[in-house]
Amino acid sequence: MAQVQKFVKNQKFAQLELQQYLGSENLNTPILNQPSENLLPKREPIKHLLIGSPKAVTNTIYRLQAIGYANIGDWSPLLPTANPGEVMSILIRQILMQ
Repeated sequence: MAQVQKFVKNQKFAQLELQQYLGSENLNTPILNQPSENLLPKREPIKHLLIGSPKAVTNTIYRLQAIGYANIGDWSPLLPTANPGEVMSILIRQILMQ
């Protein structure tokens, strides 16, 4: 039962997120003749890239951990960019897609 509630909650959250990108389209319109396997949630990678001074990138990584979004260890090591004094770090997350 808890799995079903979690799925419904994630589905509602995903619809709210999609509304940000799709505008006023009706997301509640049923899709006809869609195989049932396509109704199951799927995961898709999303990549976050931080670029800036080592202090700014590190500070952002710590803030994202503080709000519970990503652990510090989930980010790549700081890598230098072509610009002097600038580094980057990447985080790849799997998000639920419908």
